[in-house]
Amino acid sequence: MTFGLGVITCRAAVAWKTGSTLAIEEVQVEPPKAQEVRIKVISTGICGTDDHALKGLLSANFPLIPGHEGAGIVESIGKGVSSMKPGDKVLILIIPQCRECSACLHPEGNFCENVLPSSGLMLDGTSRFTCKGKKIYHSFRASTFTEYTVVPEIAVAKIDAAAPMDKVSIISCEVPTGYGAAVNSAKVTRGSTCVVFGLGGIGSAIVMGCKASGASRIIGIDINEEKFPRARNLKKPVQEVVMEMTGAGADFAFEAIGLTDTMVCGLGYGVCLIVGLAPSKENLHYIFTLVFFWVIWHFSNLIIIAFFCFADYKTRDCTPQLVIDYLQNKINIDPLITHQLPFDQLHKAFELYHAGKTTVLSARNTVENKQQ
Repeated sequence: MTFGLGVITCRAAVAWKTGSTLAIEEVQVEPPKAQEVRIKVISTGICGTDDHALKGLLSANFPLIPGHEGAGIVESIGKGVSSMKPGDKVLILIIPQCRECSACLHPEGNFCENVLPSSGLMLDGTSRFTCKGKKIYHSFRASTFTEYTVVPEIAVAKIDAAAPMDKVSIISCEVPTGYGAAVNSAKVTRGSTCVVFGLGGIGSAIVMGCKASGASRIIGIDINEEKFPRARNLKKPVQEVVMEMTGAGADFAFEAIGLTDTMVCGLGYGVCLIVGLAPSKENLHYIFTLVFFWVIWHFSNLIIIAFFCFADYKTRDCTPQLVIDYLQNKINIDPLITHQLPFDQLHKAFELYHAGKTTVLSARNTVENKQQ
């Protein structure tokens, strides 16, 4: 068994302060401590959550190494690690699964009590990164915008050795969150009508899940008119257009943007799932007030609003199976990847992201661009 061998010096993308441009820096990555894993990152994706953190819309400590959607190979393990060994292919998970807390032990729970996304530190309260003599914070205890990272064992899933590492990084977050929202959380029914607010990576994965579930009609809503050739510019509130198109509204609505305005737009349908992560300073109180009045006004219809995490999947248990499903052609994630870029073009990847093209990065000279 191989344990941490020493400090590794590698390249990483560092955000020195809120709103700053990412800088490719030389960083030092310490060996893993007990119950930790050091991973050579092969590919990683840009998620809207990363962008929100960099802009200060989510609580985060700086300087930090962003990124949470990654695939890699175990380089070394700390004492007590038993679920993987050096050389194993793994996915890095934004939501851990300790298998011991009340949430993990609950048959339907998955929001592990070890989730502390804003602390920027490992479970023992320290960091594994330094740069120019300064401590660098972790992002969601994942920090995948680096060639090497250290992650708690409970936030790593060993995957099939046949997995193509330049593709499966999006199964660590985007695919289960979006695809799973439809097939696992909402349980979209055959013949139903679905509406999806936001056609980025998550929204596109939701569309895939709705289609796989047998939905007869899927309406996609996005401000980027160039995304699909059949797109049309709306001249009236989107809620009115959806009602006109469906006659009675949709059976399932999914908000995949993370804005309170679009969350409100999603209300009034049979089942509304809030998939997007709203900025930390947004107040959702008025949304629930609106839900109350919608229920009174539409007393003949049952309206369900649900906030959920990672499509209710237990991360370490379910993620490896999603990789197998991909390898067996049961799900096809390839259309979600639109570009591949080298790690040192991270800035270009973010330019594509902000232009609505989207991205997945890689430290192995393959940064994939996702639907955004």
